[in-house]
Amino acid sequence: MSAEARDEIVLRPVGVVRSRFTEATGMPIQTAGAPEETGRVEVHPEFAPGLRDIEGFDYLILITRLHACENEKLEVVPFLDDASHGVFATRAPARPNRLGLSIVRLTAVEGRILHFSGNDMMDGTPVLDIKPYVPRFDVRETERVGWFGARLERLPETRSDDRMR
Repeated sequence: MSAEARDEIVLRPVGVVRSRFTEATGMPIQTAGAPEETGRVEVHPEFAPGLRDIEGFDYLILITRLHACENEKLEVVPFLDDASHGVFATRAPARPNRLGLSIVRLTAVEGRILHFSGNDMMDGTPVLDIKPYVPRFDVRETERVGWFGARLERLPETRSDDRMR
């Protein structure tokens, strides 16, 4: 690995998620499986000017740090399967850099507080970036979804457990 590829990257959270979930066990595993779950992002004051015009979007992409996941694994048994897969072929939280991506429905903006539905995040989750979801940019037609296949039918009732800690 080149020295450049190993350089440290420093990220500053722009806010924090507030959620009813205080532990990983029992949480939704994806936002699409929990459209009724709500939460909010409390944007740090110094980043509040970056929220200008955010209320014009139905959905937001939240890039987060999966702070409660202590392990980094390259092979995992994901929540929707009983077989092991390479972590990059899953949405598992136990991954290098522990970055999360959640697409949430923006329901209200109150100053620097963003209220949303579709919550799959724990209370205290650091938010590293917020981007508008724009279907023309973000939606792709696809036929192949790898090992997920028919397992996607189980998404609404599947909840996390402690296997990724």
